[in-house]
Amino acid sequence: MKRVYVSRDMASVALGADEIARTLAQAGCDVVRTGSRGLFSIEPLVEVEMPEGRIGYGPVGAADVGKILDGTHPHRLGDVGALPFFASQQRFTFARCGITDPLSLEDYAAHGGWRGLDAARAAAPQQVVDIVKASGLRGRGGAGFPTGIKWQTVLDAPDGPRFIVCNADEGDSGTFADRMLMEGDPYCLIEGMAIAAHAVGASRGYIYIRSEYPFAIDTMRAAIDRAAGRIAPFVIEVRAGAGAYVCGEETALLDSIEGKRGQVRAKPPLPALKGLFGKPTVINNVLSLAAVPFILAEGAQAYADVGFGRSRGTMPVQLAGNVKHGGLYEVGFGITLGELVNDIGGGTESGRPVRAVQVGGPLGAYFPPSMFHLPFDYEAFAQAGGLIGHAGITVFDDTADMAQMARFAMEFCAVESCGKCTPCRIGSTRGVEVMDRIIAARDAAPVAAEGAAGGYLGKALHSRAPSRIDTGIAAQTALLRDLCDTMKFGSLCALGGFTPYPVLSALDHFPEDFGAPAPIEQAAE
Repeated sequence: MKRVYVSRDMASVALGADEIARTLAQAGCDVVRTGSRGLFSIEPLVEVEMPEGRIGYGPVGAADVGKILDGTHPHRLGDVGALPFFASQQRFTFARCGITDPLSLEDYAAHGGWRGLDAARAAAPQQVVDIVKASGLRGRGGAGFPTGIKWQTVLDAPDGPRFIVCNADEGDSGTFADRMLMEGDPYCLIEGMAIAAHAVGASRGYIYIRSEYPFAIDTMRAAIDRAAGRIAPFVIEVRAGAGAYVCGEETALLDSIEGKRGQVRAKPPLPALKGLFGKPTVINNVLSLAAVPFILAEGAQAYADVGFGRSRGTMPVQLAGNVKHGGLYEVGFGITLGELVNDIGGGTESGRPVRAVQVGGPLGAYFPPSMFHLPFDYEAFAQAGGLIGHAGITVFDDTADMAQMARFAMEFCAVESCGKCTPCRIGSTRGVEVMDRIIAARDAAPVAAEGAAGGYLGKALHSRAPSRIDTGIAAQTALLRDLCDTMKFGSLCALGGFTPYPVLSALDHFPEDFGAPAPIEQAAE
């Protein structure tokens, strides 16, 4: 009986993986359902166990089963791990994804699972915290706050109940790493949470998963049931969110778990001191907690040796949008943005030139190809007016209207705002109105495209005399920048505070889409 491996990841199932698995089972195969390896252009992927190893075929359909089993299918990939997309990765966190049966405790242990938890429980809590500090691990979310410092704060809090909360509310567009890990290697997250619990003295943990991830919710619940004895006395519970983007913010998430409407809390007090149910709480996202087992198993130095500057270890980068090779690529910090988009992603799927990439989800900054030299690093991106966030990269070709994309950011914020603070609630609504006026004025002035080449707009912007442009686009653009400044520094949380990033970066790098002259280097081209 041939053993074959087929992904049960949501993306693979959407492309027909379940039907392929049923057809293989009917053909007498021993079918093992795995997670996805992370390259979606080869999904659905089928791997056949052969004497020389696992031989992959993809993308394939149920009608291809006969040719797969007799080895004649033209989409034969050979050793999938040897493909350039995978061979060049540094898979610390996603090493087992696509390899093992996600719900098999035996598979997990056979591939290095639980070594980190065993090492942690053999050490004192302070030693575990010190190891995480020494690794340089930073939160794989928005701010990149050092994980060990957060754990230390909870450990040092007054005696009493403590909680571990995993933020799995992966609401950013173009991100799927959390989902992939929960569906493909759930025990890795469970082990990371159990290590955190030992480090700070917590007895209970919660995983907050967005309701749009039914496969992840079912997989995590099944895995928690099977691992209950292994992580005892620590207990984990899954809570499903109700679709509010703002609940990805840590304090709104806490309110939601407590059964309240998800609204942002004022800080201080910090959740590390007064978090879930008013008790000291470690809140980390999936990728932060899933990195911890490797650190405890292999040592802090093995993790710290990889990376760039103050950004240590690996980052699972998610390539999406108009990109040829969309998927998850885990690599050490320091690779350039251009290498990720062009070399790994293969450029645009449309074949047209890349115009912009947005890094960090719908509230991330837009970067033009002239900035593709930037190293993927927290500090480098902050200095360039952006953020890494959850490491989602969305690619756009030269047909994208960046003024419309900036408008979308304001509209997104207006729709998703919890409404608690005025800069976010009102500022985003006014922002949509300002953007509509700018776009209307731009579309009514076709000569604006001449810009720096000496057209009407170029002359008007350099004239002190009142003009239609001064009271239209120029005035509204100044108002938009002022509004962004208010939102950035006056909002209670990152939803309103980060919305200016895509708006201002679009204004700065693509002014021609707002009816202003293009930058000199672009105009010259």
